Amino acid sequence: MSDDEPLSPASIYPSPVSDHEPLGDRSSRVVSKSRPNSQLRNSTVLLNGEPVIIPPTRTSSRPPSAAIGEPSTALSPQPSTPRPTSQFLLAPNTPPATPPKPNRAKPLPRSPESSRSIARSVAPSEGEDIDSFHVRSTYAQLDMTGVKGDGYEEGVERTRARVGGSRMSELRAEQAIGDGTEKAQELTPQEIELLSSVDRYGFFVIPSHDRLIRLPTSPLLKPLAHTTSTSGSCVPEATPVSSIPPASPSSKELSRIAKWSRMLLPATRDIGSNVETWTVKPSKERKLRERTYKGIPDRWRSAGWGMLMAKFSRTGKKEMDKWGAEYREALDKASSYDIQIDLDVPRTISGHIMFRTRYGSGQRSLFHVLHCFSLRCPDCGYCQGMGPIAATLLCYFDPERAYASLIRLHDAYSMHDIFQPGFPGLLEAIYVQERIMEQMMPGVFGAFKKHMISTTSYATKWYITLFANSVPFQMQLRLWDVFLLEGHDVFVIIAVAIVWVYRDHITSNQASFETVLSLLSSFFVPEDEDSLLFWIEKALADKKLRTSMTQWRQDWKQLVATGQDGKALL
Repeated sequence: MSDDEPLSPASIYPSPVSDHEPLGDRSSRVVSKSRPNSQLRNSTVLLNGEPVIIPPTRTSSRPPSAAIGEPSTALSPQPSTPRPTSQFLLAPNTPPATPPKPNRAKPLPRSPESSRSIARSVAPSEGEDIDSFHVRSTYAQLDMTGVKGDGYEEGVERTRARVGGSRMSELRAEQAIGDGTEKAQELTPQEIELLSSVDRYGFFVIPSHDRLIRLPTSPLLKPLAHTTSTSGSCVPEATPVSSIPPASPSSKELSRIAKWSRMLLPATRDIGSNVETWTVKPSKERKLRERTYKGIPDRWRSAGWGMLMAKFSRTGKKEMDKWGAEYREALDKASSYDIQIDLDVPRTISGHIMFRTRYGSGQRSLFHVLHCFSLRCPDCGYCQGMGPIAATLLCYFDPERAYASLIRLHDAYSMHDIFQPGFPGLLEAIYVQERIMEQMMPGVFGAFKKHMISTTSYATKWYITLFANSVPFQMQLRLWDVFLLEGHDVFVIIAVAIVWVYRDHITSNQASFETVLSLLSSFFVPEDEDSLLFWIEKALADKKLRTSMTQWRQDWKQLVATGQDGKALL
């Protein structure tokens, strides 16, 4: 599925098991020499003259190829516990698809804990599909060995289409297994050139989209209010954009980094004195909302997101420790969604150095997080929209924290209702969006009815993926900043903002079902990010509107309870 192909509920929510069609750790050499976990610190390199924070290498943690880091002087990633049993997670009496040669790697020492785990993991779980077990065991084995060219090479497919029987196929797969030699080698000129092309968020290839259009600033100069569209004559077409502009830091980023450094305080530390959680200095609480809408500096985004989610969900270190243990335990359990997750992993986020290499550190982390999360909620299981969300979280957190963040989104940010079968949270959000349009833009609401355009036909993807692959990554991050601060009302207002910007196009005499749906299914490139965020901030600060949104959510629940929801949406 392409990045900009509209998502329908049927395509997003897969069957538990599917047999769809088929589709290293070298980048760690740019990282400073590793130290004990208690002393791990980020290092900084210059790419295109811009300092880039590189996280330290760690087993089963955030991929070393990530070009995104936490505060370089204050925030250190949380150490994660290595998986002791992964190299033994193989089907009984069946050699691995691509076994490493015995003389390439020494056997890992077995701890008492790993010895206990081996008995639980050496064979498929009762009732586990053999193909599903093949997927799980492949990721587990490669966790121990890694793969060559991580972040540079495309890698070798092992699960969608198993390694072929030819000697050439076997040799190619075997040679792709990491052997530890790359970390001691110098980067080649080609690899240095590739690293120099990585942008500040880790993308070396800007994702392509069929429909790129500019989200103009001028309509956003007027705040959300009741308006009657005066458009009826010819309206200029939405301005197409040839490509997504390169991500660039704000001119005020350095001053904002300093302000966030003064605003946040360490809340808890690990045994190595690395900061685990952050809190807001009491005297700066009143500044938090304003500064979040201006954009969390990327250097502080990991700390800022963790702090915002902790505040909103009212959870802390105790819950994080519990979820971390839950994650590690779930790694060796079977999930009926593993085949579908494996199919979706390589196509989740394109052009990013963390997720480029098949079975590289980033893809393995993404698989593990989605695998574990699919076991947590029997109602939600796994659906395709979870992938882009988990991948974005992995750009800022190690796998354990990304998993914990998904739990917070699920429990506190109403994502449970979005993801469970039938997508009741999605339909509720759409109902609220339609009530705002009906009240504030009656002409637009009437145009949707006239052309028989349902809101689900264009907005499903927005709500399911939290606007991933609908706006540039830098814009997506800023929308998430505000979402983690304000909650699920944010994405309703963002959806309303897009309709507001194009209201004259929607009500034009030249508008039709095809033109309106194509317009709203585009990839939106804001002319000015700050103007869009300022408009959203003003709308969400309207207490009367927020009260109405709460009431409309209750009205929807009543419609569902009485069976009248079927005719309540466009």
